[in-house]
Amino acid sequence: MTTTLRNTLILGILIVMVGCGNKQKKEENNVATEKQITAKDILGNPDYLAISYGGYRQTSRDIQPTIEELKDDMKILAAMGVKILRTYNVQLQQAPNLLKAISELKNEDSNFEMYVMLGAWIDCKNAWTDQTPDHNVESEQNAGEIDRAVALAKAYPDIVKVIAVGNEAMVRWATSYFVQPNVILKWVNHLQDLKQKGELSKDLWITSSDDYASWGGGDPSYHTPDLEKLIKAVDYVSMHTYPYHNSHYNPEFWKVPENEQNLSDLKKIDAAMLRAFEFAKKQYNDVYKYVKSIDASKPIHIGETGWATVSNGHYGKDGSRATDEYKSGRYYELMRAWTNKENISCFYFEAFDEPWKDARNPLGSENHFGLFKVDGQAKYALWDLVDKGVFEGLTRNGNPITKAYDGDKDALMRGVLVPPIKE
Repeated sequence: MTTTLRNTLILGILIVMVGCGNKQKKEENNVATEKQITAKDILGNPDYLAISYGGYRQTSRDIQPTIEELKDDMKILAAMGVKILRTYNVQLQQAPNLLKAISELKNEDSNFEMYVMLGAWIDCKNAWTDQTPDHNVESEQNAGEIDRAVALAKAYPDIVKVIAVGNEAMVRWATSYFVQPNVILKWVNHLQDLKQKGELSKDLWITSSDDYASWGGGDPSYHTPDLEKLIKAVDYVSMHTYPYHNSHYNPEFWKVPENEQNLSDLKKIDAAMLRAFEFAKKQYNDVYKYVKSIDASKPIHIGETGWATVSNGHYGKDGSRATDEYKSGRYYELMRAWTNKENISCFYFEAFDEPWKDARNPLGSENHFGLFKVDGQAKYALWDLVDKGVFEGLTRNGNPITKAYDGDKDALMRGVLVPPIKE
């Protein structure tokens, strides 16, 4: 073998070794990067849009979405920049199947990224029965719900980044099931203890997702020692704000004031939406002020806010006249812009319409909070994304993602109502 040939072979071997070493180092770095993604990294990060999610397509939750249906939904949400989902309970199969679906998508595509704020539903004794709810005693079902959430967090540590103990479980208007703050505190402390013992990741964040009043932003009667302990115990506060519902229950901000009554209909509507947006900001700021007075270091994010697009009840033409796709789109635009700018995670409610929520009343508002209709039509809030082609090739229930109203804004606007005049 000549010296030149020998040197060439040695050089080739070195190149291969360096290449393999670089590949191994790159793979190790990718794994390290994945391990380093925590709730602290993604909450409040505008590159990780958040949304509330339910994948139910029928009028009953007895019909669970399939793994493939869940994967279709994940691809749609990922296309619009969503990377954090909020779920509500682990009593049914949807949440475990959702985690499995996300895991499969990650295996199919190493660049696919989706994380979950896993909800554990909390009730009082006798909730949802023909017996009188006892709001001072918790349901015996709660322990099992927490155990299931813990098991899923352990099984999918790369996906589950937050556990939320209860959904609107402390607010008193939830008359069917609300509990006292000491119940939520008990389970939050239990989960924090599991983190301390190493049974759950130290980077897993624990919260409870509840109405702004429950977090001290409203009626001072909520300001109790147990709430103060809870604020200190959670890793962050997840608060809800709904100017949409308040257009009926607290309508002064919503009605057209005297100085706007000579404006065009569209300007009246746009002005009302700005007032609704300011209403939500105030509720957030009221919670912020109270929480920071208890624990100045505590982050505060929005666990729920949204705007329905159909209503034959309190919010329709015979009520507050708040409901249509135009107003919903404006609210979504305003909330996303503000929360992204201020580094607040906003788990917007919600991704898709869910017809089970008010199954006996198809036109009830609870069925119509989605940014997408059940068949995959994108409502007005997302028309710009359809125009940009971000959903190209994606389907829901076998249907391509198209615009509601066939993209005819004039047709959409014909159903848009002006809010009532303030007398």
